[in-house]
Amino acid sequence: MFQQSALGTSTAFGGARTTSTTSKDIEVVSPPEDSISSMAFSPAALQQNFLVAGSWDNNVRCWEVEQTGNTVPKSMQNMDGPVLDVCWTDDGTKVMMASCDKQVKCWDLASNQTIQVAQHDAPVKTCHWIKSPTYSCLMTGSWDKTLKFWDMRSANPIMTINLPERCYGAAVDYPMAVVITAGRHLIVYQLEGKPQEFNRGETNLKYQHRCVAIMRDKKNSPTGYAVGSVEGRVAVQYVNPTQPSDNFTFKCHRVNCANNTYQEIYAVNDIAFHPVHNTVATVGSDGTYSFWDKDSRIKLGSSEQKDQSITRCCFNHNGQIFAYALSYDWSKGHEHYNPQKKNSIFLLPCFEEMKPRSKSTS
Repeated sequence: MFQQSALGTSTAFGGARTTSTTSKDIEVVSPPEDSISSMAFSPAALQQNFLVAGSWDNNVRCWEVEQTGNTVPKSMQNMDGPVLDVCWTDDGTKVMMASCDKQVKCWDLASNQTIQVAQHDAPVKTCHWIKSPTYSCLMTGSWDKTLKFWDMRSANPIMTINLPERCYGAAVDYPMAVVITAGRHLIVYQLEGKPQEFNRGETNLKYQHRCVAIMRDKKNSPTGYAVGSVEGRVAVQYVNPTQPSDNFTFKCHRVNCANNTYQEIYAVNDIAFHPVHNTVATVGSDGTYSFWDKDSRIKLGSSEQKDQSITRCCFNHNGQIFAYALSYDWSKGHEHYNPQKKNSIFLLPCFEEMKPRSKSTS
C-alpha cells in the first residue's frame, strides 16, 4: 500500500480541493491514552519503518509499520511526566524522550533500557539529534529559557545558549537549526564547527508561534523555514531571500461559517516538509490536514474535518507515508474535553498526492 505506485507578503493559494481520505487511512493499533504530543518515523538507516509517539499519558510507544500499512506494537517506555517531544538518533538504534519531568531520557531499542541524558530546570519542550561530519550531539530546548547541547557521555551539557523566552518549538536540519519561543521570538542557528546564533528571524505573524519546520532547496540543502501560528496562518521565510517577495504568509485552518459571513480561526499545530518533493503539510485545531506547494503557491489538497483536533504529523524517511495524530489540544478549554473520544494515529500513502503541481495543471 505504501509503495510509490499505490512568506513578506500575504498570499492566497489556488487549486484547492478536498480529498476524502477515510478509505485510504489506516489506524494505528494500541494508540496512546492521552493527547499525542509528538511523533517521529525511524531514519533511513533502518530498512523497516518504525513510528514512535509521545503522549501526555507519560509514555512513548513504538510500532513497526509493515508494507501493508498494518502496525505492530513493539514496546513502550514511560517518563515521570507528560512527554513533549521524541526524536531518533541517525543510526536508528535509540530514541530520545523529552518530558515535563525536566529530563530527557535515551531509549536503547536493542536492550529496551532507558538512561537519563539531559536535564533542565523546567519542562523540556524539544529534543533533536544533530549529526555533523565532526560531531554528534543532542539539542534540547526548555521552558527554562535555555537551549542545551549534550554529547551523551557527561551529566553536564557541552554548551548552553540562553534564549529570550521559553522554548515553544524547534527544527534541525544540519547545518541549520531554528528555535521559536514565547513572545514570537525566532532564532536561526548555524551548527557547523560549533552551534552559534546566525540571526534573529522576523515574520509577519502577529500571534503566538506554534510550530516550525525547515525547508530545503533544489540542491537538498536547508534554505529557510515555515512557521505556523495560533491564528491560522503560516509564514514561509528564506534565510537569504533573493528578493523580498520570496517571503510570504498564507492563511489556513479556517472554517467559513454562516454563509461566509465570518470565519472561525484555528491554530496551526504542526508543519512537516515532504522529504522528496519539498511540498508541505499542515495540521490544525480545526481537525484537518492540508497539503501545499509553496513554490507554486497552490493548495494540493485537504482532508475532511475530523471529530478532533490534529495535534501532530510527520512523514517517513522516503516520503511514502504520512502520519497524523487526532487528540484534544485544549484549544477550546476544559469544558470541551470529552474523555469518550479516543486518541488516534492514522497513516496514509501520500507520495503521489504530495507531488508539486503548476498552477495550470491544478
